[in-house]
Amino acid sequence: MSLGDHQPAATGIAGLDDILRGGFPTNHVYLIQGDPGSGKTTLGLQFLLEGRRRGESGMYISLSETGAELEAVARSHGWTLDEITMFEMQSIEQQFSRDSENTLFEPSEVELREVMQRLLAEIEQVKAARIVFDSLSELRLLAHNPLRYRRQILLLKQYFAGRQCTVLFLDDRTAPEDDRQLQSIVHGVVQLEQTASSYGKERRRLRVVKMRGLEPRGGYHELSIVAGGLRVFPRLVAAERSHRFEHAVLPSGVPELDALLGGGVDRGTATLVIGPAGSGKSSLALRYALSAVERGEHVALFAFDERIQTLLLRARGLGLGLEGAIEAGRLSLKQVDPAEMGPGEFVASVDRAAGEERTRVIVIDSLNGYLNAMPEERALALQLHELLSALGQRGISTFLIMAQHGILGPAMTTPIDVSYLADTVVMLRYFEAEGAVRKAISVVKKRSGVHEETIREYRMGPPRGISVGDPLTGFRGILTGVPSYTGGTRTLMSDDPTRKPGTDLEG
Repeated sequence: MSLGDHQPAATGIAGLDDILRGGFPTNHVYLIQGDPGSGKTTLGLQFLLEGRRRGESGMYISLSETGAELEAVARSHGWTLDEITMFEMQSIEQQFSRDSENTLFEPSEVELREVMQRLLAEIEQVKAARIVFDSLSELRLLAHNPLRYRRQILLLKQYFAGRQCTVLFLDDRTAPEDDRQLQSIVHGVVQLEQTASSYGKERRRLRVVKMRGLEPRGGYHELSIVAGGLRVFPRLVAAERSHRFEHAVLPSGVPELDALLGGGVDRGTATLVIGPAGSGKSSLALRYALSAVERGEHVALFAFDERIQTLLLRARGLGLGLEGAIEAGRLSLKQVDPAEMGPGEFVASVDRAAGEERTRVIVIDSLNGYLNAMPEERALALQLHELLSALGQRGISTFLIMAQHGILGPAMTTPIDVSYLADTVVMLRYFEAEGAVRKAISVVKKRSGVHEETIREYRMGPPRGISVGDPLTGFRGILTGVPSYTGGTRTLMSDDPTRKPGTDLEG
């Protein structure tokens, strides 16, 4: 009988079932490996609870924890273990001690043969469709040597092969010897890992090392343990998110800004807005977001750096009131704490927001916070590439905010170069003129069409949040931060609020 002749045994963990293409192929033995605290017991319990929900009998064989300890774990997640047979190592020891008229046995002193005979007799009586064996480290201690331990695992595999049951062996990887021999015996291997961060909560991930007869989603996948069990966030694959959409242009509502961008931002593209702190990067993205909201589309904004209350207050002061869009359900604001949310969970949140029917714009503010969530630059670039590709294939316009180090001068740097991932790059700069600090904007890249190559001055404030002036033709060295006036027509924006933005001021 091939592995594909049965419906898979779903684990009850949506992300893991997605990675396994539905669940474990039934009636085989699988190895779940992981360090203590990585989530093995929780996974095993969810596997049995899902079987109970589907009307399948389940059995939890605990060689290391007591039934009371497992009940406590279940209660912490809001579960009950009713209708699941619990079998403890302690009961085997007590029965063996009575038969031997000896009450001084330690677990390591109990004969392996006696343990296995009584354990298999219990399994035979229960006839469970799903079995969790926790853990193999206890069998390893009873076996005393690797050869006897391997033979016992082989006997267990052969025993279960003739019965209609799916078995999970949990192993805490405490064996000093190489465990690849154990991995070769079972039909599939799932590894759970846990690492401590320099700051913030620990990070967990899993990888399907082996799965006979099945092609799971490869690579590492982030997971977390929350009230309710394990949450697994499968690695995003852009090729699986392809959708058809019509080409369109997203205008900002500011004609001068749209002219600078060759008409606006194209749908399905990623725009990187880069500049020093306070230069207006977020305000520019909000202007495009509100323009989409005004057309009845949905926008999702993920804020790493700024608190939501501060963002709302600042936007209101610029004439970009967000409260109405939020109340109408067209603007979603999500505060992201990189110390508590891993990059995999963040990507899953963005992908979930992108799945909303009318979502057309997503703002990530900022990539600096995202980088703090994932310090490995190479991994960040690869993950961003998949995320932006997936969003683009859904026709979603993405705005990425990145702050540069420094305020003035050509030596401003970024923590990581992701400009090659963006379809459009908008650069913001400070410059000094007439004893005042001013702001300049330019478009340095647009893959999807032509754009202005000029540098314009811009300001933030009501009524549209942003005002953009005429091209700065009378200056040289704007991008250095300290320009020089070359003569001719000066095009600095007027301080007179009644004057039209971009009105020439004669020098």
